[in-house]
Amino acid sequence: MAEEKAITEVVETTEVKEEQKVEAPKQDPKEFLENFNWEKYEEGIERVEDSKLEEFEKLVAENFVDTADAEVVQGVVTHLTDREAIIDINAKSEGVISLNEFRYNPNLKIGDKVEVLIDIREDKSGQLVLSHRKARTIMAWDRVNAAHDKEEVVTGFVKCRTKGGMIVDVFGIEAFLPGSQIDVKPIRDYDQYVGKTMEFKVVKINHEFKNVVVSHKALIEADIEEQKKEIISQLEKGQVLEGIVKNITSYGVFIDLGGVDGLVHITDLSWSRINHPNEVVELDQKLNVVILDFDDNKSRIQLGLKQLEKHPWDALGDEIKIGDKVKGKVVVIADYGAFLEVAEGVEGLIHVSEMSWSTHLRSAQDFVKVGDELEAVVLTLDREDRKMSLGIKQLTPDPWTDITSKYPVGSKHKGIVRNFTNFGVFVELEEGIDGLIYISDLSWTKKIKHPSEFVTVGDTLEVEVLELDVEGRKLSLGHKQTTENPWDKYEKEFALGTVHKASISEIVDKGAVIDFNEDITAFVPQRHMEKEDGKKLNKGEEAEFKIIEFNKEFKRVVASHTAIFREEEQRNVKVAKKKAAASAEEAKPTLGDANVQLQALKDRMEADKKK
Repeated sequence: MAEEKAITEVVETTEVKEEQKVEAPKQDPKEFLENFNWEKYEEGIERVEDSKLEEFEKLVAENFVDTADAEVVQGVVTHLTDREAIIDINAKSEGVISLNEFRYNPNLKIGDKVEVLIDIREDKSGQLVLSHRKARTIMAWDRVNAAHDKEEVVTGFVKCRTKGGMIVDVFGIEAFLPGSQIDVKPIRDYDQYVGKTMEFKVVKINHEFKNVVVSHKALIEADIEEQKKEIISQLEKGQVLEGIVKNITSYGVFIDLGGVDGLVHITDLSWSRINHPNEVVELDQKLNVVILDFDDNKSRIQLGLKQLEKHPWDALGDEIKIGDKVKGKVVVIADYGAFLEVAEGVEGLIHVSEMSWSTHLRSAQDFVKVGDELEAVVLTLDREDRKMSLGIKQLTPDPWTDITSKYPVGSKHKGIVRNFTNFGVFVELEEGIDGLIYISDLSWTKKIKHPSEFVTVGDTLEVEVLELDVEGRKLSLGHKQTTENPWDKYEKEFALGTVHKASISEIVDKGAVIDFNEDITAFVPQRHMEKEDGKKLNKGEEAEFKIIEFNKEFKRVVASHTAIFREEEQRNVKVAKKKAAASAEEAKPTLGDANVQLQALKDRMEADKKK
């Protein structure tokens, strides 16, 4: 029945047109269709004039669309409901499309022409099913390419956020909108754009992967660039402009001057010392700034905020002078000292040497911390150079004032090891009173190469004041002097010629080392290591040793094993010599015997003469 109805409408239209062109016999189209025998026509029994068939086909072509599947046609919005749009594509029935497919175009109205795809010619209820989304997808790629080539502005619907930007529906294609291309200023809240319809410019197309990149920023950059050129041409040093805080970093604040950005460095935000710019300004805040400097092409503009206010040093009262006490807060700490803010923007340096009377310098962190409220004494004040030095040790008495009564020479005290040097140890007797123990005054017996072999930092030591220099503020201390010198006792115990038993503890180049006790270490020269059988003593071998040298001052002891049996040999030699001498003496002739012999000889000589 539907086909008969359609044919009837075409025939009626055809008849009307035929009557307008030529005078033809009038015939009711309905009557024609009712009386028309299709079976006879198909079998060729009943014939229709060719002119009528041609006219019929022409009218059909003019008034009907080809409802082939997957073909994009143009339709007109004839009616709108809360959910759907009724579209006329000039077919035998109208189609229905959900309004969700028109989210990108919230201004859709009756009479608008839209492209649709014939999805189903007839559903179960005989309804024509259309799709605007599919039609847009088919036509979108051509439109996107054309918009890119012609640099046209396109409208898109921001669907959702994604990593690095947004997803935008353009002609039914999901295009990528980078976060940097949303606006000329940094975007802090991407969600505010979701669900909005905006204008974009197609800036990049990847034909291989069908990727499209759009930009909203590109649409407004041209206008901003013109504004920027105009603003830059009028910039002058010292000029005060109104701007908006665009971005805050750890080193400064970027100010939007109306298309031109300038930087207020953190040091130019406030006369007071601050840790971060967000202590002074906040995002989107409007404020006045002064132009401090810019480069030749004015692309880098240096701005200032604190320069719009009077310098705090100029407002510093004349009543403050050297020697006065001031109060303030510690704002910065360095190794060499701390900065105390005594008034807003006015700071003074407390050098670490002015924090304690101690001559043993430490780090400023040992005395104060940031945020401490302190009282200090003004030591120097230079208003022209805007510099001030302060001291806190001056608030307490100088401990060296009565040093001679507290630490006289020969007095004994306890101190804390504070520091080492190659030549000694610094010991703190009290805050501000340090003394030096030379390495030679640490022990009576131990040979110390470095103080760290004997003590560690923080140890408590017994000391005796050896010397006191009040003007030079120097104390010479000793630790070994607090105990009896064991070498006084060892001088007798290990006197020259005494013999002691010990073992060879170490063999060295020129001899050996033996330990008589924990204090006395003796050296045995190589020639004194020979045993009675001619062999040398070995490491670990025990033997008797004779002291052949003892030096109390230099703590030098020399011993000999060979001397023990060599001395016995020498004694035996002496005894033998004495015995030999005695025997010789006994065999020697007396004077009387000699006279007798001489007389006999004389008699023989005289007898010979007589003969």
